[in-house]
Amino acid sequence: MNLLSIALKSIRQRLVASSLTTLSVALGVALMIAVLIINGYISTMFRETGTGYDLVVGPQGSRFQLVLSTIYRIEQPIENLPWRFYEQMRDHPLVERAIPIAIGDQTEEGQFPIVGTTPFYLTTSYGARGKKFEVAGENMNEAWDAVIGSEVARKNGWTIGSQFRLIHGGQDDHIHDERFTVRGVLARTNTPNDRSVFVNLEGFLMLAGHEKPIEEAIAREAAFFGESEEQIRVRYADQIRNAAAQDHSAPGHDHAHDQPLPTLQRQVTSILVICKGADTVRRAAAAMSIMSGLKERNQAIAVNPVQVMRDLMDNLLANVRLAVLILTGLIILVSGVGIFVSIYNSMADRRREIGIMRALGAQRRTVFAIILLESLVLCIGGGLLGLVLGHGMFIAGAPIIADRTGLVIDPWHVEPLEFVIIPALVVLGTFVGFLPAMTAYRTDVASALQQ
Repeated sequence: MNLLSIALKSIRQRLVASSLTTLSVALGVALMIAVLIINGYISTMFRETGTGYDLVVGPQGSRFQLVLSTIYRIEQPIENLPWRFYEQMRDHPLVERAIPIAIGDQTEEGQFPIVGTTPFYLTTSYGARGKKFEVAGENMNEAWDAVIGSEVARKNGWTIGSQFRLIHGGQDDHIHDERFTVRGVLARTNTPNDRSVFVNLEGFLMLAGHEKPIEEAIAREAAFFGESEEQIRVRYADQIRNAAAQDHSAPGHDHAHDQPLPTLQRQVTSILVICKGADTVRRAAAAMSIMSGLKERNQAIAVNPVQVMRDLMDNLLANVRLAVLILTGLIILVSGVGIFVSIYNSMADRRREIGIMRALGAQRRTVFAIILLESLVLCIGGGLLGLVLGHGMFIAGAPIIADRTGLVIDPWHVEPLEFVIIPALVVLGTFVGFLPAMTAYRTDVASALQQ
């Protein structure tokens, strides 16, 4: 019989105490696994989703709110930008591509966020490694076309050809009559795009209530560009006359516009900007120039989405993650103390057993090794069980988490820190088993046999 077999037999003799101490280690490790996986997913999501764009441009306000609403769709927009400003950004000499974004509505079924944009959105790469969207079907080329994320398709059961309506501005009692048709389904990206519905911006702007009333549009544009209202009226004279004749903004009008919305009444929530430049350094320089120009004019704000989310991670989430990891580390440490107490208290009852082993020829170091192996088995066994429990918890709960929060978590994802857990438990097991092992090592054979 080898030493490990003897150690396992000794553990079985104290099955209840051994099981409880092992379970406590397992629960601590499982909690640590949960923290690592969630943190790793959130970090990857923030890093992968925002790196396809050099800037996010939006109205004056919080830079965190701008990025969270535009890219991650977990905040509601506060204000919009005039279409004329979008055209200026689109034609800026340092801008390669400007993609307008209009958000605020939700799907009637499932309440998934609606993103009104152009087909360019889905032809632009995303992620740190220039990933491309994979669309089964077609892009949203016509006004009433839509492309849906993989989670939307799965949860709502929609396929190419399905039709749906929008809830206006999150108001459950105001549902647009017009229907968009699904033309394509995105392959999974593990980003917020999986839970988003992309509709053609032209159709989105044609819906009643998405236009800016003429008088408000005139006042907003005059204030935004520092011009007089008379100048704005002269610039858009034809559009103002047509709008007055058709009276699209009259109370009770609840149908889509028959024609594309005039530019004066158009508005976007934000603009995704890709700067010109042959390399990352030149694009970064162009982005800084645009940011400085907007800051001087005090019209809008432009932020680097990666930098914004890095600040959020460093200032808030990193501290939370550290606190939880310290807490789980303490739980595992307390579990180690429990293993120490369990083994040490058993030494008084095992003195005769140790004495018999010694009398039969077992050396001191053999007895020492058996006790140390018991501690290691309990710690490592608890760690392995914790790894299984941690990942098993996400295998069972990933669909629930996706439905409740929108976080699409890969339960098989392994964080690098997980490879440190078992070696750390080996050290812990050695540490807590050393004193009981020394007690066994020093046991006097004669007195133990007389007991």
